[in-house]
Amino acid sequence: MLNYIWFGLIIVAVLLGGINGKIEAVTKAGLDSAGNAVTLAIGLIGVMALWLGVMKIADEAGLMKLLSRAIAPVLRLIFPDVPRDHPAIGSMMMNIAANMLGLSNAATPLGLKAMEDLQKLNKHPGVATNAMCTFLAVNTAGLQLIPASMIGLMASAGSREPTAVIGTTIAASTCAAVAGLTAAKLLERLPLFDAGRAAGEQNRS
Repeated sequence: MLNYIWFGLIIVAVLLGGINGKIEAVTKAGLDSAGNAVTLAIGLIGVMALWLGVMKIADEAGLMKLLSRAIAPVLRLIFPDVPRDHPAIGSMMMNIAANMLGLSNAATPLGLKAMEDLQKLNKHPGVATNAMCTFLAVNTAGLQLIPASMIGLMASAGSREPTAVIGTTIAASTCAAVAGLTAAKLLERLPLFDAGRAAGEQNRS
């Protein structure tokens, strides 16, 4: 879908540029932006390598496991439908801990594994359970303690204090997580979002 949106924006820009007689300006802006993107990407390599290296060292030192143990009691409250000894709990803990440390490359497969484990508890395959929707809300909020990507972007752009964004990122992602959890917990109480009912309607259709 995003590919279609970007393609549509390009077509509209070219058409409007041609109509207004500024097609050369549109072309120049496109080439300049492409060059700036390459420059920005190259500038990010060093900063991202540094932060990802630091986070990898923290992971190897056991920081992710420590975070996982710290958030385990919270997860049991958020996901009461998931048995305490089920593999899904471990997968979700590791995914959230990886996101908090900015290890997005490690968080993605862990998130997929968590969804796969949650699917095993699903009594109505094809219809998302309350636990799956809640986990999706938490994962999408992307609660982070160290936003490595944003720090890298700011450093590459020449910011004097690229780490100044850490506090605001924690606050923003925390608000997003609370809002997502609140919405998930409120909506799951409505009959409209009952998994059994949805599965029945799906079978009838």
